[in-house]
Amino acid sequence: MANYQRADVERVLPYLFDDEAAYGIKAEVYVEDGMPKGYSDPSKGNSVFASLADVRRAWQQADLSLVERQAVFMRYVLDDQLQVIASLYDVKASTAMRRHERGVGKLTAWLNGERYVDGYDCLPEQEAA
Repeated sequence: MANYQRADVERVLPYLFDDEAAYGIKAEVYVEDGMPKGYSDPSKGNSVFASLADVRRAWQQADLSLVERQAVFMRYVLDDQLQVIASLYDVKASTAMRRHERGVGKLTAWLNGERYVDGYDCLPEQEAA
C-alpha cells in the first residue's frame, strides 16, 4: 500500500480532470538538455503518473461532502483563491480553507486506507512525540 502525504495529493489535484495532464507534469528528477544523464533505475522512477491515477480513483470513491468537493475543485483545478471561494458561498475565508483542507485530508486518508479524522495530517507527529 502506498503511503501518501498531503503534498503528494496536492501536487496532482490541478490535473484531476485533464486527460492529457500527465504529459505536462514535470518529473521530480529533471536533467536539462545538454547535461550528462546518469544511470536510472526504473524501479525508482517518477510515480507522478501512478499518483494521478490513484487520486482520480480517490476522488470518485472517497467520502467527501459536496461543499468539500466544490472547495477542492475550485482551489486546485480552477486555481481560485480562498477569498473567491468564500465569497461564492457567502462564508468566511477560514470556512472555505477548512472545507478544502478537509477534502484533501479525506482524499489522503482514503489513499492510505485510513479513516479520516480532523487534524489527520498531524497524527503521525503526535504518535512520534
